[in-house]
Amino acid sequence: MPSDPTHPLGPHRYVVVEGPIGVGKTTLVHRMAERVHARLVLEVFEENPFLAHFYQDRGAFAFQTELFFLLSRYRQQQQITQGSLFADVTLSDYLFHKNLIFSGLTLTEAEWKLYLDIYEALAPQIATPDLVVVLDAPLQVLLERIRRRGRSFEADMDERYMDALVTRYRREFQVYDACPLLHVDTSHLDFARDDDAVDFVMREIAGTSAGCRFLA
Repeated sequence: MPSDPTHPLGPHRYVVVEGPIGVGKTTLVHRMAERVHARLVLEVFEENPFLAHFYQDRGAFAFQTELFFLLSRYRQQQQITQGSLFADVTLSDYLFHKNLIFSGLTLTEAEWKLYLDIYEALAPQIATPDLVVVLDAPLQVLLERIRRRGRSFEADMDERYMDALVTRYRREFQVYDACPLLHVDTSHLDFARDDDAVDFVMREIAGTSAGCRFLA
């Protein structure tokens, strides 16, 4: 399908929303999809049998958790690549690159080397988005959102782990340059309840065609 600059998301046909745990990625993707009738590609974290154990003992279960996510995301992304990606708008609540963000934070040096070998064999087969929307919020805002949504395996979320994760996200997306980036501070945006917040981000997506933009 040719690019249509009058489309609510502008010329973009594959948009990814990223950011740390609790920032609102999935909610925003769902709300945008309702407006543009997009195909959704959502991370299926509930299927990871190691995740609950990981939050209890990160050292013992980090490698199994990260490897499961890597292969699960790869299989899902392959379906995008093999299908007609640009026939319709596709929205996703994760970027394949996030595998490096989490694994680099949780794995030992030996585990990381093995993991990186596997990642580098898979990554070239993954489609690059037209745009990545990078959501951010202060640590305490994220922790409160995680508490409110009440997922059992997140009940004992380690604040130090979350702080390190937020820092790593910010550092990674300072240098990520595979496609244009739109950074959005969500501190005062409620995508679940505020239609104007969703419309605001969609307008900014449509107006972002290159480089890196920051929205306060």
